[in-house]
Amino acid sequence: MITMIAAIGQNFALGKDNELLWHLPDDFKRFKKITSHHDIIMGRKTFESFPKPLPNRRHLVITRQKDYQKEGAVVVHSLEEALEQVPKEEDCFIIGGGEIYALGLEKADRLELTWVNGTFEADAFFPRFNKQNWRITKQKFHPADDKHAYSFYYTSYIKI
Repeated sequence: MITMIAAIGQNFALGKDNELLWHLPDDFKRFKKITSHHDIIMGRKTFESFPKPLPNRRHLVITRQKDYQKEGAVVVHSLEEALEQVPKEEDCFIIGGGEIYALGLEKADRLELTWVNGTFEADAFFPRFNKQNWRITKQKFHPADDKHAYSFYYTSYIKI
């Protein structure tokens, strides 16, 4: 199963200047729990935004740079090539950025979205999608608190 996982603003904002727009520790914990021990697919800029590779995950990094090499990355040059690296019976997760999400939307079976309550100035956006093609299977509200400046909803979708 191919799942796209992201935290996005109400205006589909993902980030600006290769940085997240918010700090949501509980969302980070959820991301870690969901993606650990799976392949994660991302673009080069997303990979380079991490201080180091995320533990317990294989990083499939898509780049146009033919000679790109980084420790902790399996380098590929297309989403199709990344998906070919994933064993047939295994789940994988597309984790960004905006261009990779746009490529993955058609191929994804599930969406795990954290809808952050707010609109944000951004230069990277999650692709707009037709919600009629997706069914919500689970939704949970998380209020703003001393560790989370914004309230948000965890929302799980399955393609119909």
